[in-house]
Amino acid sequence: YAEDLAATMLATTLGIEFDPDTAWQEREQIYKASGKIIETSHICQSAKGDVSGKWTTVIAAAVFVME
Repeated sequence: YAEDLAATMLATTLGIEFDPDTAWQEREQIYKASGKIIETSHICQSAKGDVSGKWTTVIAAAVFVME
């Protein structure tokens, strides 16, 4: 879901036309065929916080590799 959402937002800003109601696999092919989005990937992890109320730390990062 995270990769789908990110690619959809990028495609919208790049002006790539697509039908948001189609399956992710179909939209992914449209994005890649445009030549503007070459490769996407994501890593997602979830965890439960401490039950006694201690702080839980979250780290988020975005990496763009331009060649």
